[in-house]
Amino acid sequence: MTNTSKTARPDMYRFHNGTKSPLPFDTAEYEARLEELRERMDAAGATAAVFTSMHNIAYYSGFLYCAFGRPYGLVVTETDCVTISAGIDAGQPWRRSFCDNITYTDWQRDNYWRAVASVTGKGAVIGYEGDHLTLMQRDKLEDFLEPVVMIDLFETTMRQRMHKSPAEIALIRQAAQVADVGGYAIRDAVKVGAREIDIAMAGRDAMELEIAKRFPDAEYRDTWVWFQSGINTDGAHNPVTARQLERGDILSLNTFPMISAYYVALERTMFAGEVDPASLKIWEANVAAHEYGMSLLKPGVSCADVTHKINAFLEERDLLQYRTFGYGHSFGVLSHFYGREAGLELREDIDTVLEPGMVISMEPMLTLPEGQPGAGGYREHDILVITEDGNDNITGYPYGPDFNVVG
Repeated sequence: MTNTSKTARPDMYRFHNGTKSPLPFDTAEYEARLEELRERMDAAGATAAVFTSMHNIAYYSGFLYCAFGRPYGLVVTETDCVTISAGIDAGQPWRRSFCDNITYTDWQRDNYWRAVASVTGKGAVIGYEGDHLTLMQRDKLEDFLEPVVMIDLFETTMRQRMHKSPAEIALIRQAAQVADVGGYAIRDAVKVGAREIDIAMAGRDAMELEIAKRFPDAEYRDTWVWFQSGINTDGAHNPVTARQLERGDILSLNTFPMISAYYVALERTMFAGEVDPASLKIWEANVAAHEYGMSLLKPGVSCADVTHKINAFLEERDLLQYRTFGYGHSFGVLSHFYGREAGLELREDIDTVLEPGMVISMEPMLTLPEGQPGAGGYREHDILVITEDGNDNITGYPYGPDFNVVG
């Protein structure tokens, strides 16, 4: 596309509007992340990295973008660290990033890639994210940057994010406390005849107010609740509905506060008013699996080993066939629509060994089909920080029948 305007319109510009905003971490935290990233780039042979995912851009710069169909990026070289953002965001990406920022315009197609190339140059060894870069954008990367080689940095950056700094753990610890606040608000709102959506909103509102109190300089977005009842508990990620609670319903409390791109979760099985004997038996067995699983999380144990032991625990009770997914996962810069540290999940095919500084959940779930005694989805979820000699459970909201038969 040719620019025929009488007044030249720039492909890109720097719009450093206002002053830098407080970020979730100090400058030294981001500098340490970049130092390790550059070491990993050097080990992989990459001279420049072009990150396109929300999670890596947020992790290394502090900026969490809102794409709305537009590409965003972070370019890291030996000397530079620059976020690439669209003009629609004006100065916010610069204010909310630790590093430099270039704004690209939409006067002509692919100014995004021209902005990226202004930092990387042409003919470099380019690192990219194989789990995120689309085929279309990969083709454009090759056309505009003309890399001599492309190197996938997905694995090494994931490994870096799996090990949390003390500052990250401090934020995650506060976020877990916010999740508990949402849990108590939900418990107070549960009553026969109430709708899932009304109960969910009570938990969400309580968490957002708590986040604003604890983090007055943050941006607020994406905190949510899944509160499920009856058959809607059968899947862990089932959306909220307007179903009204009935006495004896199985319930699933799920609170998800989001603080500066950091995700945590609280998940609890509940019952409305009363629990029948068949359901109580399944619930207590899942709680026992939960407690057993938490006792296994310590340094030197592999994710696969933990998984096999919980499998054996459930198989002895003739319940393994009702397991629906892995028993836990990593926490950090992730959400239900971005990010994942797939190398730290409690599944049979993950051989990662737990180390101090990792943060992982224990969340066994059993789903019994409709029409069967005890039908429904049972799930407990705690967040644990791996320490030098064991773990630190940072979830405070109680689990089990003694506290969670409500309404």
